[in-house]
Amino acid sequence: MSRSHPCSCAVMSCVDENFYCFVCGKNWKLSLAEVTSFLQTHDHKFEVHEISRTFFTFKTDVPLNPTIIDALGGILKIAKVATFVPTQQLADAFVKEDKQAKLQLKNSLPLDVLASKMPQASSGKAVFGVSVYWAETPFPFNKLAHTVHRFLGSSLKDELKAQDKKTRFMGFPRRREHPHLTAVEVLKKGLVEDNAEILLCIGKNKTAIANTVAVHNPFEFQKRDVEKPVQRKIFAIPPRIAKIVVNLSHCTADKVFLDPFCGVGTILQEALLARAKVIGVDLNRWCVDAARRNLSWIEREYSLEDANFAVLQGDARHLTSKLREPIDCIATEPDLGPALRQVPTEAYAVKLVNKLKPLFGDFLSEAYHVLRENGYLVVVAPFVKTRAGKPVTMNLQEMALKVGFKIVKPLQTVFFTQDSSAAPSLKELSTFVDVDEHHKIGREIHILQKIKV
Repeated sequence: MSRSHPCSCAVMSCVDENFYCFVCGKNWKLSLAEVTSFLQTHDHKFEVHEISRTFFTFKTDVPLNPTIIDALGGILKIAKVATFVPTQQLADAFVKEDKQAKLQLKNSLPLDVLASKMPQASSGKAVFGVSVYWAETPFPFNKLAHTVHRFLGSSLKDELKAQDKKTRFMGFPRRREHPHLTAVEVLKKGLVEDNAEILLCIGKNKTAIANTVAVHNPFEFQKRDVEKPVQRKIFAIPPRIAKIVVNLSHCTADKVFLDPFCGVGTILQEALLARAKVIGVDLNRWCVDAARRNLSWIEREYSLEDANFAVLQGDARHLTSKLREPIDCIATEPDLGPALRQVPTEAYAVKLVNKLKPLFGDFLSEAYHVLRENGYLVVVAPFVKTRAGKPVTMNLQEMALKVGFKIVKPLQTVFFTQDSSAAPSLKELSTFVDVDEHHKIGREIHILQKIKV
């Protein structure tokens, strides 16, 4: 039997409402923009209670369906919050090494509730795991995270033993820097199905204790990347980024989606999985045939009975002569320049970007004409590294404004409940950069909207 009730201690805050922790990928600002755009597009009301480089805490108006993680590209885990603990309580217990505070913390955790959700193993021992994430706080939890991890794991193991459940605490290899389970580990051990991964998300003021309810499946993204019939590795956009730009375009099942530089159809695949009616356009006949084959493969692999797609050969600079119906949303990655063997000089980078400007300018004009009023356009522009260390980008927003587009700041209307110094700057973000360390040309993602003047 449990020695305490989770609501019995004043330091605890029981959660009867819909609080969720979203564990994000490495590009946390882009992940935050994607989640908020997705929830807005699907008519969820929400508040953001915590933002950090590793996780966000949201309060939503209704419970979220855990399967939404399959519709997101930048989120690794979703966890339902069971309760909150003041972060100061953890600081007293582990930073100050106060034994009484540590005992009080253990006695007040909802260990009985968490343990009761985990099933009894039919044979052998059931496996459970604990993952610790932390925001930037005044306390050095980055140095103490492994200690906190062991404390919560052993406390939960004691409670499971008290409930006569035979369990094994899933540890980490010694070389692991951060004490959290990977998505692959959670998937392979079936921890989501057994309510057997507990997240401790240490915020600036409050710390969430949560059950993982969904985890990103990297195997599905890998499948859509390397198992599709036709691939183009050098110039291909990763499925993860493709999924994100589709969500930033406010694409839903009832909309007509266009990628006018569709290539082999990676972005179209993600829009088709969102159940949109998708249209691809490409000047290259080989790409048109490749995209059709890849979309047909997606239709079969994911049993999309009502899949609706078309791929046309045509020039993105002449869309009005090619398309016969208004478009609700567009997401695309035009030509970003040649594959570079080394980081270029600033002069060469400027020359490269200037050479692409006419293509982007003509496309923006055409996109404006085919897009419905209030429709969104998400376009990827080149972000070129230089030897001087200063990247060269395209002044795409200036071109878009001249055409008539509105520059969208996706976090501007988001309600941040906490007093965060980062919130004002986040609200002003209008572009998002995604660039790997080994890439010479990265992606600068712009979000535009057609507003009637």
